[in-house]
Amino acid sequence: MDGVADVLLLEAAVELKGRRRRMFLAKVCNTLCDGSARKTEERFGWGRETVSKGQAELQSKDPPSPSGEPERRGRPRSEDKNPQLKIDIQLIVEPHTHSDPELKTSRKYTNFSAAEVREALIDKGYAHDSLPSERTIRDILNRMNYRLKRIQKGKPLKKTEHTDAIFDNVHAAREKYRDDPETVEISVDTKTKVSLGEYSLGGKNTD
Repeated sequence: MDGVADVLLLEAAVELKGRRRRMFLAKVCNTLCDGSARKTEERFGWGRETVSKGQAELQSKDPPSPSGEPERRGRPRSEDKNPQLKIDIQLIVEPHTHSDPELKTSRKYTNFSAAEVREALIDKGYAHDSLPSERTIRDILNRMNYRLKRIQKGKPLKKTEHTDAIFDNVHAAREKYRDDPETVEISVDTKTKVSLGEYSLGGKNTD
């Protein structure tokens, strides 16, 4: 009969979460295992540290959280307390972001600092005193998968060491054959092919 009862207790423990589960394990420990967390671990496979914590919680006066609700610790995050804040931050930052040009991560890089985001929120009507600090906004940006990275402008290609010699040769040939009726001068303007959008020049801004 004990084997059947143990199975039922194991199944009941699986249905519980957080503090309620720990307190349930502690009650089983105190009732069937002489209050020994070690014996409870040997009989049911429950970690003795979890059982001991449940025993301590049984003696406390704080009521357990409602069944099925995850246990929360600490203060709620700013964006959880005010979901509109997260939406407004995204509206501010998104136009100033670009994705990883090599597509190695899903992160988005922005050239907006936390201080600039905070100022933009104030411009949108948020009161200075009601907003999180600059450091907290930086944490919110990180949780939203944004990373601060100043967008670098693409640098023009430097002249090669043979550039001047090449043009000197062109000018000399032009002077030599300028009046030759058998020579046709053709001017060709060539450009390097450059991808457009987020993938151009390694993700650098070409403005």
